[in-house]
Amino acid sequence: MADVTDGEFTDFVNERGDKLLRVAYALAGSQHAAEDLLQNALAKAYARWPRIRGDAEPYVKRILYHDQVSGWRRLSRRREVPMADLPERPEVCDSGHDSELRLLLREALRALPPRQRAVLTLRYLEDLSVAETATILGCRAGTVASQTAKALARLRQLVPELDEMTTRAEVTR
Repeated sequence: MADVTDGEFTDFVNERGDKLLRVAYALAGSQHAAEDLLQNALAKAYARWPRIRGDAEPYVKRILYHDQVSGWRRLSRRREVPMADLPERPEVCDSGHDSELRLLLREALRALPPRQRAVLTLRYLEDLSVAETATILGCRAGTVASQTAKALARLRQLVPELDEMTTRAEVTR
């Protein structure tokens, strides 16, 4: 039995690992943190594999979301350390507008509260419905809708170029 379970788990990781890593990256914001987040989620899933193997991907995603939100909560309890001088921001070597916008968007996503970031990841990266997102996050559909609206409004404040792009896209349709 253990060999069959190990083989099934290995197959699952080989088949879905890249997609799960993309989700983890969207949540964590860096490759290293994403790999750690996914590794911990897979370890937890492996321990419960005989119970979840038929519905493993949503289970692992739920672990990713919950672990990342828990991590954000732990980090938010730490106190900030004031610095005399702010560190220099690295120059963007690519002058392309898309690359610059992508970097601005990534920074803006990092500035969002944990739940709003998770909601945007589920709704737009994972392309889940409001109901599916609510189920994964363990909240009501109305909460998902309001958090989505607040997150998008905040992104528009932080990256005004997004609002300009969506307006131009609507006009050209």
